[in-house]
Amino acid sequence: MSWSFSIGRLFGSDLRIHVTFFLLLAWVGYAAYADAGWSGAVQNVLFVIALFACVVAHEFGHALTARRYGIKTPDITLLPIGGMARLERMPENPRQEILVALAGPLVNVVIWAVLMLAGARLPLDSAAALDLTGPGFLGRLAFVNLFLALFNLIPAFPMDGGRVFRALLSMTMDRVRATRVAATAGQIVAFLFGFAGMSTGNPMLILIAVFVFVAANAESQDVAMRAVARQLSARDATITSYESLTPADTLQAAASALVHSTQHEFPVIDTDGTFLGFVTRNALFAALAQEGPRTRPVAEIMQTDIPSLPLTTRLEKVLDALYKGAPAVTVTDSKGHMIGYVTRENVGELMVINGR
Repeated sequence: MSWSFSIGRLFGSDLRIHVTFFLLLAWVGYAAYADAGWSGAVQNVLFVIALFACVVAHEFGHALTARRYGIKTPDITLLPIGGMARLERMPENPRQEILVALAGPLVNVVIWAVLMLAGARLPLDSAAALDLTGPGFLGRLAFVNLFLALFNLIPAFPMDGGRVFRALLSMTMDRVRATRVAATAGQIVAFLFGFAGMSTGNPMLILIAVFVFVAANAESQDVAMRAVARQLSARDATITSYESLTPADTLQAAASALVHSTQHEFPVIDTDGTFLGFVTRNALFAALAQEGPRTRPVAEIMQTDIPSLPLTTRLEKVLDALYKGAPAVTVTDSKGHMIGYVTRENVGELMVINGR
């Protein structure tokens, strides 16, 4: 995810923090300082850090359970609204999906139980207020873990409860329709969150509402796209008519090609026909914005780690390669020669043509 950086690896996954997370810490610290001074600010920030440690544990609950089914988790990212474990895919077996989805909230329940056994106590009359600068640090942390477990079990996508809901629906209907129903439920919940946030002046609820609405819609589209992709091959989506560059072409020549074509990426092909990489529109814009001669060769800015797949590859496998961050996937014939390439944009166009 852009605007995030790695702080290390844990259990085989890259643990990342989004820069906006520090904005949350700064906002929490400032608000507490204005209300209770430095002591309150330190307590509040420490509470948020402890809470997000629990969030990380929640996400690893998903990741480690998914690993049992051969599904890797490349990274886990901390965001101001929580954590996000990027699984390579969700298991399509309903039973497996239910177990993976429930593993996260179960971790929060275990943390709550451990804290309560350790002597944490939270008076019910102060639970709703969650005054983090008050007494009972462990009790409030226990309460929030229990709240997170229950909140994530709301049967609306993309919360964990929504994934359980989708898995249960998948037992009686096709996965695309089940996802659409769960995503619709998620968007209804997002609307309610947004309304509550605007009514109470709570910006966090509004932020959660936007995230839930967008994520629910994205998951629905992704599942629909994959359902169609299983019936197609790379051949159906390959761009075979395109303008290419040579490694000696200049940035100016690439800029001219960008203006006079509809391409967003340009294959760089050597004079002997060997594919070397891609020059993307973003990389070209970034290079042109820098001070320096526009006579620099495009070989200096091309991306070379481009996956290559045979023409007969299932389109779903092409999508997997694209989701890992490559700007395109090259498509080759039986002899390994490049025929063309596939991008996320033309796969999307193909889905529209196929009525999805």
